Amino acid sequence: MQFYDKKQTLHFKNVSFVSGFTLAGPKEKQGKLGSTFDLTLEDDKFGEKTFEKAERKMFEYAVSGAIAKANLQPNDIDTIIGGDLLNQIVSVSFAAKKFKSSFLGLYNACGTYVESLIIGSFLTEFFNKNVLCVSGSHFSTAERQYRYPLELGVLRSPVTQWTATGVGASILQRHSDGCPKIVSATIGRVVDFGIMDVNNMGAAMAPAAKDTFTQYFIDTGKKPSDFDMIATGDLGKLGKEILIDLMEREGYDFNNNYIDCGAELFYEKQKTYMGGSGAACSALVTNGWLYNNLKKGNIKNLLLVGTGALMSPTTSFQGESIPAIAHLVEIEMGQKES
Repeated sequence: MQFYDKKQTLHFKNVSFVSGFTLAGPKEKQGKLGSTFDLTLEDDKFGEKTFEKAERKMFEYAVSGAIAKANLQPNDIDTIIGGDLLNQIVSVSFAAKKFKSSFLGLYNACGTYVESLIIGSFLTEFFNKNVLCVSGSHFSTAERQYRYPLELGVLRSPVTQWTATGVGASILQRHSDGCPKIVSATIGRVVDFGIMDVNNMGAAMAPAAKDTFTQYFIDTGKKPSDFDMIATGDLGKLGKEILIDLMEREGYDFNNNYIDCGAELFYEKQKTYMGGSGAACSALVTNGWLYNNLKKGNIKNLLLVGTGALMSPTTSFQGESIPAIAHLVEIEMGQKES
């Protein structure tokens, strides 16, 4: 491992992203990227009595699906790393009971998936382990934890985003030809822009994304035009525009090759307002559409930033502003399979 800078950006030599599996909910199935998911649900209770039990089951299926897709057996996975949005990350923790792998539970809100890739890359690089990184969320469980029970029928703010229902899982290994490689990572800092509106996640998270992107470009000497694609996890349409403006003020042009996973997930007619969010958002788009394009060679290098709003119902009730985090991974397509 080589640090570009003593603080935040580091380089990996041996981390291959060998498989990605996606399980998505009914609304996501009907969205722009519905055809790219491996498994989609017709019923967002997934045959369970509660949404919370459905979310746990989604994690179990996604972990098993990623293992099978990589032609591995459950016992081949040394460590599972992941998180969700429920208190004490119970969805992924309870799902991990079904597997014999060691387990690291994470929470960085909607930035959890990229955080899992960074920690998974450390384990893969230094300990030659097969690591499964997983992150997910469920609209109905998140709504009643962070906002209101669905039964109240509360009107949604026009700046709000729709928590994605789904789980994305990735398997990392050392030295696997023909697979994308995770070649560097920038670990984010907590940034608080003073946003108080719990509906306006994009505005809260965009400054954290700006901070991490800027640090990465300073550390490496690279620029946005060096990449085929730059993607944020779930700033949504408003947060995306805020980030473009913030990066322009720093001297970086994000107008040509930048997308936001949340803004790409749904059609306008689905009335998700600013688009998708949640711990599933970047995990679904990365392990589906982005991974497929990396494997095909349509994307040769990608900067992926996961953003998370580090609030809780307790902090919101006590009048706190919303701090945020953003983590970055740089992914390159390795040598194509012959």
